[in-house]
Amino acid sequence: MQTDALQGGFTDAPVQAAQAFRAAMNAMARPGRIEPMDSAQPPAPMSPAAGTLILTLCDPETPVFLGDTHDTPAIRDWITFHTGAPIVSAENAMFAVGEWSSLQPLERFAIGTPEYPDRSATLIVETEGLRPEGARLSGPGIKAVAQLSLPDLAPFQRNAALFPLGLDFFFTSDCQVAALPRSTKVEGF
Repeated sequence: MQTDALQGGFTDAPVQAAQAFRAAMNAMARPGRIEPMDSAQPPAPMSPAAGTLILTLCDPETPVFLGDTHDTPAIRDWITFHTGAPIVSAENAMFAVGEWSSLQPLERFAIGTPEYPDRSATLIVETEGLRPEGARLSGPGIKAVAQLSLPDLAPFQRNAALFPLGLDFFFTSDCQVAALPRSTKVEGF
């Protein structure tokens, strides 16, 4: 294990984890809303927001998949040291992190079962920027319509059609996070 893996975690874990959890839940409860998130400093190319989500939501019982863009020894060591989360294949992951292209095809991730819809994966999609423009979002947690710059449209429409099954998404860019739960309807850009 490289000594870099020991750096970049929470400096005040109880407080920072609680703040990050609240930001993550606010983002998920209000699809399209962009929240600040920057407590962690993971190895590149993982953003502070994605690293903070991993530290907050993962532990030894939550297997993580790393897309090609993020599957580096430094990131593997960092996640293992700070969370104990096992690094697994896409089919066995509860969480996945990487750029949009490195997480394709989405069909390899668990979408839950009718008896246990919660046994699905949550994808942390790293983006170049988050903006409240582009795709129109509607559904629970959205007063009328929200907008969010999504990397594609059709996969999120297909995902919403699977509800109550499906994937949940966090989108991260630098020190920001937004979310798209499976219950959100997505319409044209």
